Amino acid sequence: MHAKTTTLLVVGAGNRGTTYAQYAAQAAGGAKVVGVAEPLADQRERMVEQHVIPREHAFDDWRAAAERDQFADATIIATQDAMHTEPAVAFLERGYHVLLEKPMAPTESECRCIVAAARATERIFAVCHVLRYTPVSRKIKQLVDAGAIGDVVTIDRLEPVGYWHQAHSFVRGHWRNEGASSFMLLAKGCHDLDWIRFVMGVPCRSVHSFGSLMHFQRDGKPSEAGDALRCLDCAYEPKCPYSAKKIYLGRLHQGHTRWPVVTLTNDLTEAGLTRALREGPYGRCVYECDNDVVDHQVVNMQFEGGRTASFTMTAFTAHRGRETHICGTRGELFSDDLSIEHTDFLTDCTKHISVDAAGASITDGHGGGDRGLFHAFLDAVAHNDPPRILTGPEETLESHLMAFAAERSRREHRVVQIS
Repeated sequence: MHAKTTTLLVVGAGNRGTTYAQYAAQAAGGAKVVGVAEPLADQRERMVEQHVIPREHAFDDWRAAAERDQFADATIIATQDAMHTEPAVAFLERGYHVLLEKPMAPTESECRCIVAAARATERIFAVCHVLRYTPVSRKIKQLVDAGAIGDVVTIDRLEPVGYWHQAHSFVRGHWRNEGASSFMLLAKGCHDLDWIRFVMGVPCRSVHSFGSLMHFQRDGKPSEAGDALRCLDCAYEPKCPYSAKKIYLGRLHQGHTRWPVVTLTNDLTEAGLTRALREGPYGRCVYECDNDVVDHQVVNMQFEGGRTASFTMTAFTAHRGRETHICGTRGELFSDDLSIEHTDFLTDCTKHISVDAAGASITDGHGGGDRGLFHAFLDAVAHNDPPRILTGPEETLESHLMAFAAERSRREHRVVQIS
């Protein structure tokens, strides 16, 4: 139960900003969106109408909102990755508590700048590492901390990005190009590096990583596709698993109009979606885009005390939850983000632990993590109690440094120490 209604300014009214605004509307009096800053008029107006935001608190530029006297308790910053630093620092210095979409920023120096501002202003600050807040994650952390498997020795974690999710977000979409967003491990895998750090409970000391863009480039294009630049014009399209017609029109025909379909257009009719595939970025051939982020990567990590971890991120899977294997001195845990299997070495007994993980799909809030994080942030703000958030600025910075070190390792082909 929240002590009072927390008022919110949403900066960036796209998918993520809209998601958190919806949670605010569902918070039974615990939160209310009272402002929005969004350059796209249709998205801004939709949020104004849905949350009855006063016109004087609707802005087409976050800078105009930051110039006003503080009119909300907190701001949710859900702009694109490369547009986090300036608003985060500005609103912290203006007195707002800040919930910042991950990653913090695309460079190490910018991340340090944001953390310094959070530290100096003593505002409540949280980055959206939502995987810490899922019911499965909380249960795993509880088991590990209670000694159910003894001392943790190794963690192996797989992120099966999913073939169509890779095509949507990281080949055709907003996160396809490092210059426009950030490198893949930071944009997507920072969730998992942070999760591994969360479960380990000790700092990471060094990393080694390999990965590349292997398939989604012109050399990977089937010869039968010819010179086609869009799926609507391609003779090979019916045989292509990455077909935009399959991914978007196929879902529309099944009555599915949520993410990722809603990303393409507000006109969720067949004609509207076809027009978006004809004219917009999501109808492009996956072998003819301007993407440069990797489509597979592995990271090996050494933690304090000799503990080790490995992380694999790959596009070439069905889209499903993360898979984790944790090995300890007295037992082991397996998890598929829906349930946990615990084996005790002393008794040689294996038991299955069911967890209420409603909405385990990314389309429904990261297995409950989005909602869990949002309410933890509201509680922290309402009670002025930062520990109600599972990760503070310093530990968040630490997991980001792991990502930057891993990317340096991948590019420079060497082990990188973390300091």
